[in-house]
Amino acid sequence: MTEKIVIAGAGHAAGQVVVSLRQLKFDGQIVLVGDEPHLPYQRPPLSKKFLAGELPPERLYVKPASFYDDPGIELRLQTTVTAIDRKKKTLEIDDGDDIPYDKLVLALGASVRQLPVEGMDLKGVHYLRNIADVEGIRDEMDIARRLVVIGGGYIGLEVAAVARTQRLDVTVVEMVDRVMSRAVSPEISDFYQIEHANHGVKLRLSTEVAALRGKKRVKSVETADGESIPADFVVVGVGITPNTALAEQAGLEVSNGILVDDHCRTGDSDIYAVGDCTSHPNEIFGRQLRLESVHNAVEQAKTAASNLCGTDAHYSQVPWFWSDQYDLKLQIAGLSEGYDDIVIRGNPAEKSFACLYLKEGQLIACDAVNSPREFMQSKPLIAAHAVIPVETLADTETPLKEMFAGL
Repeated sequence: MTEKIVIAGAGHAAGQVVVSLRQLKFDGQIVLVGDEPHLPYQRPPLSKKFLAGELPPERLYVKPASFYDDPGIELRLQTTVTAIDRKKKTLEIDDGDDIPYDKLVLALGASVRQLPVEGMDLKGVHYLRNIADVEGIRDEMDIARRLVVIGGGYIGLEVAAVARTQRLDVTVVEMVDRVMSRAVSPEISDFYQIEHANHGVKLRLSTEVAALRGKKRVKSVETADGESIPADFVVVGVGITPNTALAEQAGLEVSNGILVDDHCRTGDSDIYAVGDCTSHPNEIFGRQLRLESVHNAVEQAKTAASNLCGTDAHYSQVPWFWSDQYDLKLQIAGLSEGYDDIVIRGNPAEKSFACLYLKEGQLIACDAVNSPREFMQSKPLIAAHAVIPVETLADTETPLKEMFAGL
């Protein structure tokens, strides 16, 4: 019988593992080890409502502090795991102590991708990954006038949107020719580029950053084509990389994430892994995936907890994501990579529509802008590998759920 489960990491996935273990009546000891001073918290609001000052830190927590008063839960915050000893079944931590485990869950998350240019060490240059990062950016917003955002993905555009609502002068620099290029079609990119421009954001597309300039503090962003963009502060959002070093050093298999099976179990039967740090097989899409989403973190955590408690639980779901920018909620179901046709369902001019992605006639993804019904109803169609005529998909008079019923 498992008596002690140790969780390395204290983010959203880690917090959900604890919650799920308790819901499943696990009565052994749970030890959660994390390097931040905060209880496990949700990250999506960081670049949205928390950045805008609409949420206090405690509203981010997966569970309130009182939840962890359970005598069977031990928190080891502000503590860094330095090594995993699989033979001894212990974690080595930075204070020199060892934490033994019966079962181990790696919820190590991911780290921001560093921008390798001169001037990144100047004051006023920020990344956004945790509460402390956002608090630093908010302090800048209170006194600054000009913000340059490097990166036109979700994080960069969400920061730009919040900054514009606070009347800052905002420039977004993106190295490729459209925003959110890794996630959405050119049609969705165009829609968001127009929206940001209408809100006063200056977009510099197909533009590489050559250096950040200033003596002690950043004063400008220099582009590869020689432009100098004035900046009181800079926010960099150029992606994240999975934290896999601990697993790799312990001899676990790693390939763009810690490899797990559909039980969220690694090659070591006593070690599970969940969240942004993992690469898992997805039966629906027929390939290995590493997903950066709260949905994936939560559902993998639930799956791992179920298996730790003796239930044969498998993880295979349609991925989904979302982004809030101004009054626009973008909800994405599925994965559009490799699509060969799209259907625009609704009217973008009305700011409520969906872009449906097809591959060889099969629905593989849906981007819904202020259209939660299309988002929700597309998910079972994607899971069913539905093949539906383009004309039918475009007909807004016919709900998507009726198309599913007709399969």
